[in-house]
Amino acid sequence: MHQRAISFYLDQLSKYAGVIAAVLVLLLALLVAYDAGMRYLFSEGSIALQEIEWHLFDIIFLLGLSYALKHDKHVRVDIFFERYSFDTKATIQILGMLFLVIPFSLLFLNDAVDMTYQSFLQHEVSPDPGGLTDRWFIKAMLVFGFVLLLLQAISEVLKAYHRMGNKTLLWRTLALVVILGIVTYMAWYNRVAFWFEPVFLMFLLALFLLMLGFQVAFVFAGVALFFALITDEVGLHVLEMLPYRTYGIMGNVTLMAIPLFIFMGLILEKSKMAENLLISMGKLFGQVRGGLAISVVLVGAILAASTGIVGASVVMMSLIALPLMLNHNYSPALASGSIAASGTLGQLIPPSIVLIVLGDQMHLSVGDLFKAAVVPGLLLIFLYILYILIFAYFKKEAAPAIVSDEQYGKVLKEAIRAIIPPLLLIGAVLGSIFAGIASPTESAAIGVLGAMGLAAMNRVFDVALLRYATVETVKLTAMIFMILIGATAFSLVFNELGGGDMALKFFAEDMGDKWTFILIAMLVIFLLGFFIDFIEIAFVVVPILVPIVASFGIDPIWFAILIAMNLQASFLTPPFGFALFYLKGAAGDKVRTGDIYKGVLPFIVLQVVALGIIVLFPDLIYVFGK
Repeated sequence: MHQRAISFYLDQLSKYAGVIAAVLVLLLALLVAYDAGMRYLFSEGSIALQEIEWHLFDIIFLLGLSYALKHDKHVRVDIFFERYSFDTKATIQILGMLFLVIPFSLLFLNDAVDMTYQSFLQHEVSPDPGGLTDRWFIKAMLVFGFVLLLLQAISEVLKAYHRMGNKTLLWRTLALVVILGIVTYMAWYNRVAFWFEPVFLMFLLALFLLMLGFQVAFVFAGVALFFALITDEVGLHVLEMLPYRTYGIMGNVTLMAIPLFIFMGLILEKSKMAENLLISMGKLFGQVRGGLAISVVLVGAILAASTGIVGASVVMMSLIALPLMLNHNYSPALASGSIAASGTLGQLIPPSIVLIVLGDQMHLSVGDLFKAAVVPGLLLIFLYILYILIFAYFKKEAAPAIVSDEQYGKVLKEAIRAIIPPLLLIGAVLGSIFAGIASPTESAAIGVLGAMGLAAMNRVFDVALLRYATVETVKLTAMIFMILIGATAFSLVFNELGGGDMALKFFAEDMGDKWTFILIAMLVIFLLGFFIDFIEIAFVVVPILVPIVASFGIDPIWFAILIAMNLQASFLTPPFGFALFYLKGAAGDKVRTGDIYKGVLPFIVLQVVALGIIVLFPDLIYVFGK
């Protein structure tokens, strides 16, 4: 059979898997909302129904692994990648599939099949009364998901090879990799000692591959496999536990909130809520110098508290607010800086995906983290507005007031009408979490229904919107959880090599000072934010820091908020901040890259100032209770 035909049929498998997962996203949201309503309104709960919910959650991201790969949604650091020629990109794709995805998938499948078979032989059932039987079925989905991923990787190799114009680079690179592999094998066979600590080599190799443009999740997974192979003190046996670790992730109810909050945000993205808010708030504050920029900050805060998706917020405001600000002679730097900074508020202001991930990785209550993040979020909003007012006062021509003939009372009514629906949604979602009425997962499901209601109210709710939101939810959820699986493999090998003990010894014994540890930890996270995404930092770096935080007796909630504030800055730091890419991509030629960099620098300084305030006054995070 021709390679194009093989690739087509393999792509079809992933396509149908993605479609099934997209349908299950909607079903999951409805089931969680129904379950929450039955328990809180009628005191009727079902263990079986709750287990079906987390089974659906598992199936969604496992089926989505291959679907995300088909659509190239597994995130990569594209600093250099976007500048490569087509053939170079194809070479990177083929190498990634051959040496990262396929070997890791085969290893994972070998152990996952054994885990599933043992569960089948033992007739494993739920340990909870009234739970589901045949526990082997959901474990078998691990096998099925990675079989699909393996097949899609083969399809990607075939497609990339077929599209290449000049294959010389590929064959030369493959020859180089084979030579390096032979040299590495000879060194291992003769037990040649490492010139550097393998722990440092792991990080260096991972960083090198990330910079080249290989997909993040598969870099961590592949590097873990490579060092398990070449270090005798580790060996492949350490990765035998990976399917069991992944099964633990699958049963984590807290993480179930991630796809539901993503789903809610994507519905709101298409609901015209942002457009109505920006227009109304722009008219409301436009008569003040810097008023348009202030309205962008306030709308960014509302979007953050209702969607939490940075890319969507930055792109929406770039498309709607940026032309309006430039048409009214706003400084391109102030316009782009305020949009990029306001769009990243979703990293900190609840319901934040960052906080959910940190809660899981640091074993903290997500509800407590949400409460603790409110004041830091409000502090940032206050500092942003204060800076804009001061800037507009001294540079009147850079942020002029807008003269309007409309009656202010009418403008105020329009603004109130635009702001009430999202505020009600925010109140329902966050209020139920803060009051302890509902878990983040249940609140997210309620938020999905609320978002659908807002979309219906704006007459944009239809099948096309649901299709877009569910499909994109599958892609983003699969990307996040594949990174988590890869980071788990990386952490297993890292800890087996003694990396965790080395870090603990360095900070706790060699330094012995918690403030030095906090300073260095924040600096490392800040610098890493220049190069890699918050998800990789949260899944790889944060678990290393957790035992050190405990050894120093540092308040983990406070430390998690410091990390979240730091990770927010990573979206803005030039030249590689993701918010800058989102803004430039949406704005096109309306603003120069230099103006964007110049505009975000003051907001980065403000984020550092806010971080310093929370460091000096830690009790601020407990204003809304512990």
